[in-house]
Amino acid sequence: MTKVKGLLVMDVDSTLIQEEGIDLLGQAAGLGEKIAAITERAMQGELDFKQALAERVALLKGQPDSLLTEILPRLHFTPGAEALIAELHKRDYKVGLVSGGFHETVDLLAQRAGVDYVMANRLEIKDGFLTGRLLGEIVTKDIKAAKLCSWAAENKLTLSQTVAVGDGANDLLMLKTAGVGIAFCAKPIVREQASYRIDEADLYKVIDILDEVNR
Repeated sequence: MTKVKGLLVMDVDSTLIQEEGIDLLGQAAGLGEKIAAITERAMQGELDFKQALAERVALLKGQPDSLLTEILPRLHFTPGAEALIAELHKRDYKVGLVSGGFHETVDLLAQRAGVDYVMANRLEIKDGFLTGRLLGEIVTKDIKAAKLCSWAAENKLTLSQTVAVGDGANDLLMLKTAGVGIAFCAKPIVREQASYRIDEADLYKVIDILDEVNR
């Protein structure tokens, strides 16, 4: 069995994909502006993520679960995303996704991209409709950082062998916990505090940073 040489964990919305999934759900439900405004404040670090998520999910109460499949064609991988994952696998890295979004869409994206691990939120659905509530543990900044640590431990890796990529305030703790933390087309609060940054929408540039670090 090949020894795992590293682990990269990344955020999904506005990182792996170009869109914010919950904003698309909001648009499909006719609540676009309301939901997007809460998303933006949470990303900037102005609102507690858990509270902001609960508020947005509550607004979706009574919507049909068909919205989740309706938005799938409107989710697009960020340029370089699939090439990055393929290259990391060639280098014997594992790749994980940690998302404040929802398993219902994130699992399908992970499958398409060939990702090894996924952690996301789960919407409560009853009789084909969203209840406005979530099930189980909420993916907060602490959970994102904890997942990075547990997946590293599972593969007998030290934190110095881990890489984290994200764009919002909810990713900051994970970026600081990883050996290499990369702010990707990130909000100002994240750009200021991350060790590395990519300001161009090309995820393959993560490889340039890894090559530089390992030189």
